[in-house]
Amino acid sequence: MASANRREYLDGQILIAMPGMDDQRFSRALVYLCAHSSEGAMGIILNQLAPPPVNFGELLVQLDVIPAADQIRLPALARRMRVHHGGPVESGRGFVLHSADYFIENATLTIDDAVSLTTTLEILKAIAEGRGPSDAMLALGYAGWQPGQLETEIQSNVWLNCEADADLIFDLDLETKYDRALRKIGINIGMLSREAGHA
Repeated sequence: MASANRREYLDGQILIAMPGMDDQRFSRALVYLCAHSSEGAMGIILNQLAPPPVNFGELLVQLDVIPAADQIRLPALARRMRVHHGGPVESGRGFVLHSADYFIENATLTIDDAVSLTTTLEILKAIAEGRGPSDAMLALGYAGWQPGQLETEIQSNVWLNCEADADLIFDLDLETKYDRALRKIGINIGMLSREAGHA
């Protein structure tokens, strides 16, 4: 039985694509929902790398955030960052999901107590200079839903959802994130039907 206190919207949670997902762009995808309201939803895929693989340091050079010679002096967070495929919408635009210990006035969206979203070059400069957030992931593009579309997909068993945690968002082990998210809600992948809508 659903709790009476259950929130109507899922922003700050993670969507888990069902195995029968028809849209191959979201096969085995985990999507962190940055915004969800009566106006629609927007999220970032957490477990897909940008195609072709993009080196974060080289991207900083291409964007004139740092000179090429500074790539070898990047701080630890910048050295380990990978460039993700955040979704099919605006795939040339960067979105940085990060820990809430970093904030830019009029540029950072606070999603919950632990996670924020910033889309300006300033955060990339801060990460490159070692004055950025303690955790961050950069994604190109995002996933978007029209009003009511995500709710319809959830009712059609296209998506499950789970509480977000820092490991599922920021951990670099992308291969195991999907199974870890399912285990978080007590589901063994082998027990799920491959056909959405059928038990």
